[in-house]
Amino acid sequence: MVAAAEAMQLGYGGVSLVSLACGLSRVTVTKGINELTTTPLPADRVRRLGGGRRKLEVQDPALPGLLESLVDPLSRGDPESPLRWTCKSTRTLAGELTDRQHPISHEKVAQFLHDLGYSLQGNRKTEEGEDHPDRDAQFRHINRHVRAAMAKDWPVISVDTKKKELVGNYANKGQQWRRKKTGERVNGHDFPNPSVPRAYPYGIYDHRRNTGFVNVGTDHDTATFAVASIRGWWHYEGRRLYSAATQLVITADGGGSNGYRLRLWKLELQRLADLTGLVIQMHHFPPGTSKWNKVEHRLFSFISSNWRGEPLRDYETIVRLIAGTTTAKGLTVTCRLDRRKYPIGRKISDTEMAGINLIPFRFHGEWNYTIHPRQLKKV
Repeated sequence: MVAAAEAMQLGYGGVSLVSLACGLSRVTVTKGINELTTTPLPADRVRRLGGGRRKLEVQDPALPGLLESLVDPLSRGDPESPLRWTCKSTRTLAGELTDRQHPISHEKVAQFLHDLGYSLQGNRKTEEGEDHPDRDAQFRHINRHVRAAMAKDWPVISVDTKKKELVGNYANKGQQWRRKKTGERVNGHDFPNPSVPRAYPYGIYDHRRNTGFVNVGTDHDTATFAVASIRGWWHYEGRRLYSAATQLVITADGGGSNGYRLRLWKLELQRLADLTGLVIQMHHFPPGTSKWNKVEHRLFSFISSNWRGEPLRDYETIVRLIAGTTTAKGLTVTCRLDRRKYPIGRKISDTEMAGINLIPFRFHGEWNYTIHPRQLKKV
């Protein structure tokens, strides 16, 4: 371009003089003059329209549609496609298209997929089963009673059991910053074995104070263990923080060791009410909505984040990692180890059930109920 500008300044014979002076051919200098005298290219182009090969989709218009039918065979293609049960990598797709007389590289397949609005996606945990018709009404019911209890300075807690953990030198999901090649060495397999000890962290989240209390069980996750964990929270923290409270509000999901169908759960709550003198107001989340429980995303999620990549080699490690969990919004967690035995398979008779001082709410009494003390003996 510089040589062409000089040749234009020299006028007639300038192309020959510049060619001799700088060693460029006359053809190159002439091309430069043509580029200087024509309309400039747009900022987003490096060559003029019409240059280079035609786009693959122009040469083969059926290619994008065929590719999409392979990627999404159920809705756009043949449900009997041979790729229906195959890992649809770009190389696999490119090979399938080439076999169908549509030659293409795997890099071009990736470009087409991006242009068609596709990207690499994992599974999303959103399906909770069939929605109950009163799901939203139950959420509003819980919210209304929780707000009313907090306005009266009554304790409001969310409870649940965290996923049981294998105790030993086993891999734990997640990563931590370490020096290169100094990652923790753990067992190559973590197949379940009855001899491998388990940890059952039962969590209690205090709505008002943004605090957590976790009771780590070592035996079984039963209703007796669940209520013993709540009793432990009340003994160690609750009765001191809420000395004037006459009622305890508990929210929990509808299954597991604190399920609304469990007779043992209600019997143990009755014993807790008798022991503390508190009226226990119970609200269960509708079936299939356990992830909405605040203990899940305000306590358990941060515990999992805190111990990511750290092998849970013994119970002491588990307790220390849980107790060390904090958040920017001030969450603090108390943790204790519970080595007591909680036998499974206990049956509750009709007579025992009839002795429970349970009063159901008008709205879904199976989910919402209060259990009153049979004798007031506050401790």
